[in-house]
Amino acid sequence: MDDTGASLQATMSAMGREAREGAKALRLATPETRTKAIRAMAEAIRADAAAILAANARDIEAAKANGLSGPMLDRLMLDEGRLKGVADGVAAVADIPDPLGVETARWTRPNGLDIARVRTPIGVIAIIYESRPNVTADAAALCIRSGNAAILRGGSECLQSNLAIHAAVVKGLEAAGLPASCVQAVRTADRAAVGMILAGLDHNIDLIIPRGGKSLVARVQAEARAPVLGHLEGLCHTFVHSAADPQKAVAITVNAKMRRVSICGATETLLVDSAAADKLLPPIAEALKAAGCELRGDEASRAIYPMEAATEADWTCEYLAPIIAVAVVDGVEGAAAHIARYGSGHTDCIVTEDPAAAERFIALVDSAIVLVNASTQFADGGEFGFGAEIGIATDKLHARGPVGAEQLTTFKYVVRGTGQTRP
Repeated sequence: MDDTGASLQATMSAMGREAREGAKALRLATPETRTKAIRAMAEAIRADAAAILAANARDIEAAKANGLSGPMLDRLMLDEGRLKGVADGVAAVADIPDPLGVETARWTRPNGLDIARVRTPIGVIAIIYESRPNVTADAAALCIRSGNAAILRGGSECLQSNLAIHAAVVKGLEAAGLPASCVQAVRTADRAAVGMILAGLDHNIDLIIPRGGKSLVARVQAEARAPVLGHLEGLCHTFVHSAADPQKAVAITVNAKMRRVSICGATETLLVDSAAADKLLPPIAEALKAAGCELRGDEASRAIYPMEAATEADWTCEYLAPIIAVAVVDGVEGAAAHIARYGSGHTDCIVTEDPAAAERFIALVDSAIVLVNASTQFADGGEFGFGAEIGIATDKLHARGPVGAEQLTTFKYVVRGTGQTRP
């Protein structure tokens, strides 16, 4: 390791140690102190808006020079409205119930032992993410709410934005009397820092959360020495059942695809029931086309409405663009089979007025979020009432779906006795 590498290693190791101390401070802090810190973070983001937007403009300029465009550039961009939304999201986290110390169960054994299961912080969480500077604020607020120290490593394309937001976060922590080590940001774009985080920073990281593209998540899952909370790509489906209300089907599908194409909850595949495809597909296709969406369909859908031919790769493509794959399937069973084969377990929707069909879809589709008659774009922690989210977990263990403050806790068993010994 050269001198530069040794210096980075020392910096990252120190960050791990300091995070452990920050986690201790948060574990001992009162809910009121953590709430004060989060509110102060929101106020600091509002007060520092000019500096944050200037930093973001520098990131945007550099990203364009490096050839970044389309949805990736949209994810990176902040304006006054989006930054206000970031600050409001942080403030909303301050208003959600504090999860720490909550008893999720309690019982007394015949021998008199009183046993409680109590929510407790995980410890030190490292979040590795790409492109989205809002994650810096969301992750900081959610980790403070849940009593966890955070190490944030954003993408090089949004480094200046992240550091500007992090500076506001530190102001909020200090206003509440909490150490800056509670939320630290990696200040270098050197990719070696990611490898050091994945190695665990001398066993100081308790959980790693990747938020980004398939290659990032795959690397984290392959190399991490600490547990990983997975967030795979959003291969989301909207299934229009034969008993769908045609107007709802059009409105939901267009919103699910086109409201914002660059988010993980955007629908990427439209499935239409063969029993009513002749009636339901044309108006949906027309509305999508009018909204600027390109359609790529299987043979059955192309026989009903003219569109480009879909290839096998289209069924597993997270476009993050105004493109949608279209397939005609045979009822709920056919839709569920398609989703099971090609989906990522993220978010899937059925549009139907048949309650039995809806319940069958719910039972068969094993995704983190299953919606009935609502846009897949509701796959969002804020929309779930979590205040914000770090991501949508597609794993089946620990947390699933939007990861808010409660999902960033674990539990301990507290057993109170009166002198019992085991015979």
